[in-house]
Amino acid sequence: MLQITDKSKCCGCNACVQRCPKQCIVMHEDEEGFLYPQVDVTLCVDCGLCEKVCPMLAQNDVKKALQIFAAKNKNEHQRLRSSSGGIFILLAEQTIKMGGVVFGARFDKNWEVEHCYVETIEELEPLMRSKYVQSRIGNTYKEAEQFLKEGRRVLFVGTSCQILGLHKFLRKDYNNLLSVDFICHGVPSPKVWRIYLNKIVADCYGVHPKSDRFYKKYLQKVEFRSKIKGWKNFRYRMVLLKTKRNGKKKMFTYSSAFSENAYMQMFLSDLILRPSCYKCPSKAGKSGSDMTIGDFWGIEKVVPQFDDDKGISLLIINNSRFIPLLSEVQFHFECLKLPFNVIPQYNKSFLYSVKEPLERDRFFLLLYKGDDFFSFGRLVWAKNRKVSLISKINRLCVWLKKLVS
Repeated sequence: MLQITDKSKCCGCNACVQRCPKQCIVMHEDEEGFLYPQVDVTLCVDCGLCEKVCPMLAQNDVKKALQIFAAKNKNEHQRLRSSSGGIFILLAEQTIKMGGVVFGARFDKNWEVEHCYVETIEELEPLMRSKYVQSRIGNTYKEAEQFLKEGRRVLFVGTSCQILGLHKFLRKDYNNLLSVDFICHGVPSPKVWRIYLNKIVADCYGVHPKSDRFYKKYLQKVEFRSKIKGWKNFRYRMVLLKTKRNGKKKMFTYSSAFSENAYMQMFLSDLILRPSCYKCPSKAGKSGSDMTIGDFWGIEKVVPQFDDDKGISLLIINNSRFIPLLSEVQFHFECLKLPFNVIPQYNKSFLYSVKEPLERDRFFLLLYKGDDFFSFGRLVWAKNRKVSLISKINRLCVWLKKLVS
């Protein structure tokens, strides 16, 4: 029987809930906004299946990648609508053309993030682009298992811990499953996200929020990684609905650089991540995914001629089973094969968990009290930027000394 006494040992993948034969496990949101399993001991038969499928209890070994690529979609429209190089949409479209099903994350009606499946190309749009909020897996492992048993091709995309949870849940290999994780910095709190949306939308309208989901009435679109100013200098962007005095409705846009946006500052300062993200069980290929995708940060230093600031994807091939699918879409993207050492240089999140900030407890204490935790987040962000700048200056001084001597 699962008993969560240390919250850093639960990634919230929902595998235990879906595998329980007595359906005696449910997910409850804690005070930080993260979901954790709770067992009804009166129904539990102590079969142990929940423990067997838990990715935190049954971790895999580190797995070295087979191949590394830098890649970009040749379709400029698709690439600019994507967060990085536009590779997901190519894989997803091909899966559906082959009669398959695609699982991924989208915004629900409350602008929270949930996993779902789609079976048509027209339904893929909401699954595109990064969403910096932990998604609810729901029953998608069960749904994927059913499609796999029917012999349909399944492309399942999620965080590394979600993919690890999927493989633990299935308990067997399926040749028609193609699992893709992405290089994950960590998953932020849905509660912080809801509070942020309420505040920023209320500020845009100059009113006090009247409910916990005040923003629902006005919010039309969210982009965490808009490329209107380039891929590397991405912007947070929202489209809002405004009613004029004459009754006519008008759309207007709120946009800010990621470095100036309160939510992105809290996210990139690691303040609002799930406790398990600081001890991630699925780094360095341990997720069991067939392929890992992510932004190829540092491409301008590794292969500058390949970089056009419209987005480059890092593709990490972990399983030869994935190569046929790449071959099917190879005419739609450009790629360069690269050595493995580019990963630890510029994409450390693939290998290592972020460190838990010393200020995290104080941050959530402010949240509990209803105090201004946004200002505190900005202070932490500013401090981190200052420390980073000093570190860069020190490294430069060391390099200059060596050069002179």
